Amino acid sequence: MPSKRLLAAVLTLAAVAAGTTAATAAPVLTTTNPVTSSFADTFADPSIIQGRDGYWYAYATSDPLVANGPFGLMHMARTKDFSSWEYLGNVFNDQTKPSWAAPGSFFWAPDIRYFDGHYVMYFTVTDTTANPGGDPAIGVATAPTPAGPWTAGDGPVVAPRPDGAGGYLGTIDPAMLTAADGKRYLYYGGFYGGISVTELSADGMHAVGSPTQVTIGDRYEGSYVVYRDGWYYFMGSSMNCCAGPTTGYSVFAGRSRSPRGPFLDADGAALTDSRVGGTTVMTQNGNRWIGPGHHAFITDAAGQDHIVYHAIDRNKPWLTDPFGINRRPMLIDRINWINGWPRTNAGAGPSEGPVPAPATGSALGIDSTDPSGGLLGATRQPGDTLGGPTAAITTAAQTREAAPGGSLRVEADVRLGTSFTTVLGHQVVTTVANNRLTVTVGRRTSSVNLPADFDRTQWNKLSVQVSESTVTARLNDAGLGDVYGEASLTVPGLELRSAPVRWLGSAEVDNLTVRSVAKPVTKMVAVPRTGKLLTGDDFNGPLGPDWSWVRQDDKVTVADGKLSWPLENADMTGSSNNAGLLFHSIPSGDSWIAETKLHLDTGQGDVRNYQQAGMIAYLNDDDFARLGNVAIWKTRQTEYGRELVARPSDGATSYGAAAIGRSAPTLWMRLAYHKNAAGEHVYRAGTSVDGKNWTWGAAWVLPSAAKIGIYAHGEFTGANPPPVATFDYLNFYESR
Repeated sequence: MPSKRLLAAVLTLAAVAAGTTAATAAPVLTTTNPVTSSFADTFADPSIIQGRDGYWYAYATSDPLVANGPFGLMHMARTKDFSSWEYLGNVFNDQTKPSWAAPGSFFWAPDIRYFDGHYVMYFTVTDTTANPGGDPAIGVATAPTPAGPWTAGDGPVVAPRPDGAGGYLGTIDPAMLTAADGKRYLYYGGFYGGISVTELSADGMHAVGSPTQVTIGDRYEGSYVVYRDGWYYFMGSSMNCCAGPTTGYSVFAGRSRSPRGPFLDADGAALTDSRVGGTTVMTQNGNRWIGPGHHAFITDAAGQDHIVYHAIDRNKPWLTDPFGINRRPMLIDRINWINGWPRTNAGAGPSEGPVPAPATGSALGIDSTDPSGGLLGATRQPGDTLGGPTAAITTAAQTREAAPGGSLRVEADVRLGTSFTTVLGHQVVTTVANNRLTVTVGRRTSSVNLPADFDRTQWNKLSVQVSESTVTARLNDAGLGDVYGEASLTVPGLELRSAPVRWLGSAEVDNLTVRSVAKPVTKMVAVPRTGKLLTGDDFNGPLGPDWSWVRQDDKVTVADGKLSWPLENADMTGSSNNAGLLFHSIPSGDSWIAETKLHLDTGQGDVRNYQQAGMIAYLNDDDFARLGNVAIWKTRQTEYGRELVARPSDGATSYGAAAIGRSAPTLWMRLAYHKNAAGEHVYRAGTSVDGKNWTWGAAWVLPSAAKIGIYAHGEFTGANPPPVATFDYLNFYESR
C-alpha cells in the first residue's frame, strides 16, 4: 500500500489539475503490407525493437534485398510510424563479421534485444570454422545503438551440435527471453533436432547449464516466446519457409507456466508429442499472401500487440528465377488475444489492404522523444547521443493535459530512483520500490517481487495500463514480451476518471507515451459452417455413377458402411504420379463444404514416411491440393499440401504444405470451397478429432474448379500387410 505521505502528495498534485487542458486525440495512420516495399523486395526472418531514439528498428536475414542484388550480412532498417522506412545497411561487413564464421557462411534470423545498457543481437551462422561442412551455430553481437556498430562475440553462444551420424543438428533461429525469475533464456533449433531452450549467463553472452528440448523435431522452427498473464507463450513456424508458390509456412503456439515448458496448446496437446500440438496463430487465408511466418512481436503505444513476419506473394514468389531465392518481404498485422491465445486479426490471417498502423507517439501534446515539454514539474535533461533529451522527475510531476478516462496506457523507458510511483485518474497507483512492483486501487493491492539482481539504474521499460476493470503494470527490458515483474489487479466496476497522469518519486524518463487503450477484440472471425446435405455417399452400397477413378485401385472395398483402402506404395508429388484417386461428383454453386471421416492408425513415435490418407482437390497430376493425415518421420501431422507447375518452360513442379490441427487415428476432414471476387477457386481446410469442434486452417487457391475425392498412399517399407485407411463417408453440404 502507498504511504500516507505519498497519498498526501497525490492530493496536492490533484489541486493543480484545474490548470490543465483536455486531451487531444492522436491521428490514426494506416499501413499496407508489405511494409518494406519502399526499399526491399525481400526482408525475411524479421525481428524488431524500439530504440531509445524513438525509432523502430527492424532486422532481417542475409538474402539480397532486391532482384540480382548482393547477399548481405544481415540487414537493418528503421521507421517512426511504420509507413515510411529508411534502410540503414548491413549489420556486419567483411571486417566485423564473426571471426569464427567460415568463408561463405550465411547469417540468418537475427533476434534483437536490449538489456544492461546495450543492444544485443543473436543470429544463426550456417557454417563455422570448427568443422568441415555445414555446422550451424548461434552467434551474438552487441552495439551501443540499434544501428550499430556491432561487435561480434569471440565464439558461438551455442556451438554446433553433432547429430551422431556425421552431421549436425539444426542449431538455428535464436530467440532470447528475460523471464520473471530474472534469468535470460535462449531458444534455438528447428526441424532437424527440434527446438531447445538454454539458460544464458547474466550478460547474455554464453549458454550455461543443460538445455531442455521444448518441441519435437520435424515440426517447428523460428521460435519466439512472450510472457503474458502468468503464461509463457512459445510460438514457432511450421512446414517449409521457402517453397515459392506452394509455401505453406504458418505460426502455432503452446503455453507453459515455466520458460522451459512443457508447452501445451489450447487442446492440451504438447509440442513434444508425436501427434504434435499447436494452436494456430497465423496461416494463409486465400488472399495474395502465402507462407506467413518467422515472426516477432511488438506492443504499440495503445497496448495493441502486433506480429511482424515475412510472407510470400503467391503471384510473385521468386526474387529472380523459379527455384531460386524466395521473395519474402516483411508484413505486420494485429494480434488479438482471444480466450487466452494469440490470433492474427482475430483469426483472419494476413491483411492485404490498408489497416491501422501500430500506434506510435503520445497524446496529450507530449513529444515522446523530448517528454519534459509535455509535463509540469519535470526537468529537461540533455540525455545522451542515442536517446536525446529526457525528463528528470525528482519529487513530483504531471502531464499538462488531462488524460482521457475509461481505458488508458502509460509507458516509458525509465531509469529508476529508490521509489517511483505512477498515478492514473487519482485512482490507480503503481509503485516500484524496495525491489517490488505494486498496483493499488482503493483497498485492493497486487504486488510482485522483482529479481534480486534487478538493476534499476539501467534503462528499463515500465508500462501501466487500465483496460476496463483490469489494471496491469509491467517492468521489463525492452517491451518485447520479456518480463521482470507483472502485477495485475481486477477491480469490478472500476471507471477510470479523466485526470492528468502524475508521478511521484525519482526517475529519468524517455519515450513517454500516454494513450487510450486499443479496443480489445474478443471474438474470432466467422469460419465455414455446414448447412443441409447436398450430395454424398455413406458407403452403404457399391460405388455408384457419381464416383470416378484416376488409376483405379482394385484393392479398395466397400462393406459395412465403410470404404477400406490399403495404402498404396505410391505418391502424387514430383514425377511419381502413380497413386490412385477416387472422386465424387461435386454440387453446383459457388460455395459448399466437403467432409469425410477417416480412420488411419500409423502409431506414434516411429518412422513411417510418408504413410497418409485424406481428401484431395484435383485438377491434374501436377496441380492439386491434398489434405492428409500423414506420418512425417517420428511425428504424425495433418498436412494440407499444394503442388503446381512452378517453371512452365520445363514443367518443373513445386510442392509445399501447411500444417492444420492435430493428427489422430480417427480424424474428420473438411474442404470448404468458395469462389472469390476475382473468380479464383479457394479451398480452405479444416480438421476435427471429435467431429464437433473444428480447427480451420490454411487455404489454397486453384485456377479452376477442382474434382474432390479421397486417397490413401505413401512411401513405406516393410509394412505387410500395408496399413488400411477406412472412410465412413464423403458428403457435400451447404456452406453457411
